[in-house]
Amino acid sequence: MHSIVVASKGQLTWQEVTDIAPGEDEILIKISAAGVNRADLLQAAGKYPPPPGASQTLGLEVSGTIAALGEGVTGWDVGQPVCALLAGGGYAEYVAVPAPQVMPVPESVPLQHAAALPEVACTVWSNLVMTAGLSAGQLVLVHGGASGIGTHAIQVGVALGCRVAVTAGAKNKQDLCAELGAEIVIGYRDEDFVERVRAETGGAGADVILDIMGAAYLDRNVDALAPDGRLVIIGMQGGVKGELNIGKLLGKRAGVIATALRSRPVSGPASKGEIVTEVVANVWPMVAAGEVRPIIGAEFGIEQAGEAHELLESGDVSGKILLRVAD
Repeated sequence: MHSIVVASKGQLTWQEVTDIAPGEDEILIKISAAGVNRADLLQAAGKYPPPPGASQTLGLEVSGTIAALGEGVTGWDVGQPVCALLAGGGYAEYVAVPAPQVMPVPESVPLQHAAALPEVACTVWSNLVMTAGLSAGQLVLVHGGASGIGTHAIQVGVALGCRVAVTAGAKNKQDLCAELGAEIVIGYRDEDFVERVRAETGGAGADVILDIMGAAYLDRNVDALAPDGRLVIIGMQGGVKGELNIGKLLGKRAGVIATALRSRPVSGPASKGEIVTEVVANVWPMVAAGEVRPIIGAEFGIEQAGEAHELLESGDVSGKILLRVAD
């Protein structure tokens, strides 16, 4: 088989590697496409090693067909189209995945485009609903509204009956957010998101904030929270260390939560398996009903993985970037 290998100076090369087989309770997937995530950029730069025991190959989500079933796996068939959440190994022709992390391809979604769903669907549902308790009628503020996670979060929020506010940069990204259903679109380059959210909520603020910036937005995010609000931090693009005013949190009875998906266990409470089960039960019907769809900003052949990384790093893309591995 072939996979992407990180060579010297972070160069990505498509080369022959050792074949793999599924272990116990694993499913071997012949990959059709892989999603590109910022974690892949960090890993390629040597700044984000995979969890212990995980594949050293890049790639956190794929779609494809089942090539083989490991011992103990039931309920799946060889040749069945699937998509999967990974701890690594997606930039390749084949990947062995723990069975609890494999999902059927949602109705109406082309096989290759299904690779754009696992990471964003599991991230958004686990954080907004399972962790922060987002429910109908509440206002959710999503930073990076035109990103892969942001475009998915907008659609899920609307499907849940929530008011959705987003921050976005370029005008075309703001327009996309509005088209997807964001009621409040904030141009972060020339507008204060705290003032705008307060103005749109009669001074109350956001019930839930999904944040990819980390330290740079910490204090203002707390200011933007409503009483009993929840700030969920899933990224550190704005730094790792910030000052937290505990008095503000106490006054609002608010919470600041930081989560990660890749390092979670396969099974058990708050595991990847539990999240995947929740996503299939709750998000896949939204996809089947046309309320949520994968937003694809660009597609590359797998041998152009380096170019795909450059595009994601540039910020000049909306939605997800996919790597095509096989027709």
